[in-house]
Amino acid sequence: MSKPKASQAAAFLVACIGIALFSVMDGVMKGLAIAIGAYNAMLWRQMLTCFMGGVTFVAKKGSWPSRENMRLHMLRGVVAGLMAFTFFWGIARVPLAEGIALSFIAPLITLYLAAFMLKERIRRSSILASLLGLSGVLVIATARLGDGQSDPDALWGMGSIFVSALLYAYNLILQRQQSLVAGPVEVGFFLNIFSLGTIAVAAPWLAVVPSAEHMPSIFAAALLSFVSIMLLSWAYGRAEAQVLVPVEYTAFIWAAIVGWVAFAEPVTTSTVAGAVLIVAGCLIAARQQPDHVEAAAV
Repeated sequence: MSKPKASQAAAFLVACIGIALFSVMDGVMKGLAIAIGAYNAMLWRQMLTCFMGGVTFVAKKGSWPSRENMRLHMLRGVVAGLMAFTFFWGIARVPLAEGIALSFIAPLITLYLAAFMLKERIRRSSILASLLGLSGVLVIATARLGDGQSDPDALWGMGSIFVSALLYAYNLILQRQQSLVAGPVEVGFFLNIFSLGTIAVAAPWLAVVPSAEHMPSIFAAALLSFVSIMLLSWAYGRAEAQVLVPVEYTAFIWAAIVGWVAFAEPVTTSTVAGAVLIVAGCLIAARQQPDHVEAAAV
């Protein structure tokens, strides 16, 4: 019985690291989206990420996925591509921490999608953990919206992030399904291939070659994205979605730090209060020990 517990703890820790790296990547991508536009930031980052994934896949002598697995990779790749673009377009127009806060509607939806699609049993404590984390988000979001600002561009950005959040909820379920049938290297490679294919459709009209000064940031974003995907794939293969979903809330803490350091976005009292609630929810979820991990129907 001690081995499953150790696996759950390791999965939780790895998921936390993966989310932290993703949050730093969000900050890099926000800067790129402002400088060269969300579409080109996404396109060129994705190209580099695919290259990294291809090199890793060949080096690890990865096997070609089955038809069923390929279908799952394709589906998540399309969803992830659209999800990422709408998110990066949004955070170029609103503060990073606010964008992350709006996206936190997704993990709450995911708990119930997991019950419906993955046949996971929702525990009362898991619901409490997610609601506690969500209440922390609402503390910050209410303070943000209560400042009397109504910039139309920011409102469009909030709408785009909301669309991204809905896609992200479905993405988390697909991530869980992928992790049960494929290894992190396979997931990282094929996810990025199909994500690139999704956004590259508009390349003939929107693609612009970035200047050399932006290449280091594009490379950093690609590396952070690829490593994060593999870490989260590893974690979701060893723990139920409802155990790891509250980890998503820690992204707000990292977003507040990155926003403050990179974009001079202040960390307010409401930010600190919300962060405390978010961490409390994650600690409750970390104590959960699922009875088993079921294979998902793909």
